[in-house]
Amino acid sequence: MNKLIFANLLHRPLRSIISILAVAIEVVMILSIAAIFLGMLNDQKQRTNGIGADLMMLPSNASYFNGVSGAALPVVDAQALVKLPHVTVVSPVIQKLTTSGNVEILYGIDYPSYDALKPFRFLAGGPFSSPHAEEVIIDSIVAGGRDPSSGKPYAVGDTIPILGESFRISGIVEPGKGARKLIPLTTMQRLTGVPGKASLFYIKCDSPSNEDLVMNEIHSTPGFEQNTVTTIDSWLNQMTPDKIPGFNLSLDIVTGIAMIVGFLVIFQSMYTAVLERTREIGILKSMGASKGTIVGVVVRETAVLAIFGVILGDAGTFVLRLLLAHFFPSRPFDITPSWLAIADVLAFAGSLLGSLYPAWMAARKDPIDALAYE
Repeated sequence: MNKLIFANLLHRPLRSIISILAVAIEVVMILSIAAIFLGMLNDQKQRTNGIGADLMMLPSNASYFNGVSGAALPVVDAQALVKLPHVTVVSPVIQKLTTSGNVEILYGIDYPSYDALKPFRFLAGGPFSSPHAEEVIIDSIVAGGRDPSSGKPYAVGDTIPILGESFRISGIVEPGKGARKLIPLTTMQRLTGVPGKASLFYIKCDSPSNEDLVMNEIHSTPGFEQNTVTTIDSWLNQMTPDKIPGFNLSLDIVTGIAMIVGFLVIFQSMYTAVLERTREIGILKSMGASKGTIVGVVVRETAVLAIFGVILGDAGTFVLRLLLAHFFPSRPFDITPSWLAIADVLAFAGSLLGSLYPAWMAARKDPIDALAYE
């Protein structure tokens, strides 16, 4: 029976290849959307954790998502915050979400205070030449990209477009300091039309054990009662798929579409195969094959196609990750074991579901009619 199954698949190679590709595409679709979403989320968490701050202070009712809220905090408030007990550094930052050519979050920083949170580690170049310069600090991942004008990796002194203007690269640093591109705070204020404002303050305490004391001091200070203050650890705990609006919904929609595509292709393939093998099914039933045996043949053929499709889909996803890492190094693509298992199980199960009706239809064929079929 196993020989018969593989013989049938090899006898119709094009149909078998199309079915395998349909399952593979289903796996790639599910894994890709999960890898892109999770990659962006985990990358943002790692880079925020690398800033070196203990606390974040945002305007009241501000979004927890970087770059989404505007800049509403007066920068001069930092002077009052840094005078509070157990506060050592307060750094005002503007976060700007941009979709020009690539979805990314730009940081406008006050370099001295931002560097005091956790010093930059320069691989080339150095800080901004002045607080008002049109200069940018980029990380090594952005630097590994290609300058469209020269086709070479970015280097100190090159220019890079940001918010419609050209910025000179003053330094290249190790990744993990919030944004991949950081410009002077006053320059960002000018470009976004919010002079003297910041999106949030990053705060460093003299000891992490004093975080609660500092938060209480901030809320006890006149003018800061309504501000949102949270620890970096609490913010990181908020950045999960379950707590991000639309994250799981998007995954469910793409997963559902992928399963429908795989189901329909397998259904069509096996339905057509059953119609073409009417005489073969009649011979098997005339030799005593039960309905369960006939169903088993069709389902096992589908299982073989699904297994090859899942393997091809997994391999294709890893190839896709290599291609993205080469051409788009700043776009994270996290393939997790849990999502590998989920995608493989869903694709396999969807394929088997697609074969059930054709298998049932084959099992119901009358052997006399099947043998007389022309």
